[in-house]
Amino acid sequence: MIKKILLVLAVAVVALVVVIATRPDTYHVERSLDVGAPATTVFATVGDLRTWGSWSPWDKRDPDMHKTFTPTTSGVGASYAWEGNKKVGKGKMTITDEQAPEHLVERLEFIEPFQSVAETSFSFEATGPASTRVTWALDGKNNFVGKAFSLVMSMDKMIGGDFEDGLANLKRVAEASKPVVAPPIAMPAAAMPAAAPPGGP
Repeated sequence: MIKKILLVLAVAVVALVVVIATRPDTYHVERSLDVGAPATTVFATVGDLRTWGSWSPWDKRDPDMHKTFTPTTSGVGASYAWEGNKKVGKGKMTITDEQAPEHLVERLEFIEPFQSVAETSFSFEATGPASTRVTWALDGKNNFVGKAFSLVMSMDKMIGGDFEDGLANLKRVAEASKPVVAPPIAMPAAAMPAAAPPGGP
């Protein structure tokens, strides 16, 4: 009888392992929201890591979270490390690519309560002189533990709500900010109109 029970348990464990192994190797979370502010303004709010505290949903979970910033907090290479309570954990975020004011990519390194690396990105689509469609996405890989966890809770359900809260906060902050004007594009010397000769009309 005991052998039969052990055999059934072994079969069940093998079946569970097979199911877990067939789960997706990657995950993708994405949310979008229309913001009533120019793309330059919204990009400036996201592109400077020091401004994240004004809209990030995770900052609200631990007001005493400790942050360490690089000397430069915007542009490729800028980063900050955080360490907080159990709700926010410990990790580091680094800007790896940006095309102002259309696109921003960051590398997320989670250290606690679990170790993983993911990529988060923002796209800013100008839908008018003072309106922008913001899309926030997260992409990462599922290890065996991640695949097993996805049987109970998907990353979309676990993170999607935070993205929605964050975008709502971003909308509030950006719409209340003074519009950021993009710097004028320098005209090449060859394209500049020639000065009228002395004595000309």
